[in-house]
Amino acid sequence: MKPIILVAETGSDLTPELAARYDIRLVPMHVSFDTETLDDGSFPVEKIVDYYHETGKLPRTSGSSPEDFIRVFDAIHLEYPDAQILYLAYSAVTTCSYQSAMVAAEGRDYVTAIDTCQVSAGLAAVVTAVARLLKSDPDLSLQEAADAARTLLSRARMCFLPDNLDFLRAGGRVSNVVCLGSRILNIHPCIEILDGKLVATRKYRGKMKKIASLLIEDYAESYQLDRDELWFVYTIGLHEDVRTAAEHTARKLGFREIHWLQAQGVITTHGGPAAFGIAGFAEASR
Repeated sequence: MKPIILVAETGSDLTPELAARYDIRLVPMHVSFDTETLDDGSFPVEKIVDYYHETGKLPRTSGSSPEDFIRVFDAIHLEYPDAQILYLAYSAVTTCSYQSAMVAAEGRDYVTAIDTCQVSAGLAAVVTAVARLLKSDPDLSLQEAADAARTLLSRARMCFLPDNLDFLRAGGRVSNVVCLGSRILNIHPCIEILDGKLVATRKYRGKMKKIASLLIEDYAESYQLDRDELWFVYTIGLHEDVRTAAEHTARKLGFREIHWLQAQGVITTHGGPAAFGIAGFAEASR
């Protein structure tokens, strides 16, 4: 049986340790500061916050280029000439990465691509779940692995809470009036990943420590999340007491394994500092 190598973008926010453990190859997305463009994950995320405070502007984010994918695909093919590549893509409606990969895959019949319609921890949860399947059953065929990925994707759920709307305002995603009103009333919109798009679905009011726990309770109940595992993602600046409260709530609800990811450049640019998100899988029966 030909080995299967998983590929995802750095926008999955997978840590280097997790990527190494499961042999997941990461293709860089990008963040641009004026004329300087850096690979996502290659610089401290504090640079994004500092840039915003110094300039009042956000850096620009961009998806992976065809050249980025060519380098990764060719490196894998050189190392494992008989391997099949299963690329689990960052939501295609949000970035050019998927289209770039399709350009890079031309003439490479060993590449299979699936649009996960997920970002950040939602993508990380799916990729690692498929990686565990491949580790537990090395004889899994490409078709079986792809089918398993699609089944997981049908159950994947993710949402996040920005601490404030300053970065969303600076990026043109909300108006000054909405941003000001949110700040005065201490309102935090819940942003869900639905059909690959980021959609505001409900609002929470109060301090992040309280509403992070409320979000976990509401989301776990609304989607009947499988209690085997839960993924948390946060951006720089999230207070430790929020993390402690979130972990306590998850344990109280019966989640057995909890993973924490710190968002890298792409997600930090869009979500702003001190944001908090969760990802998991709806129970298989739903």
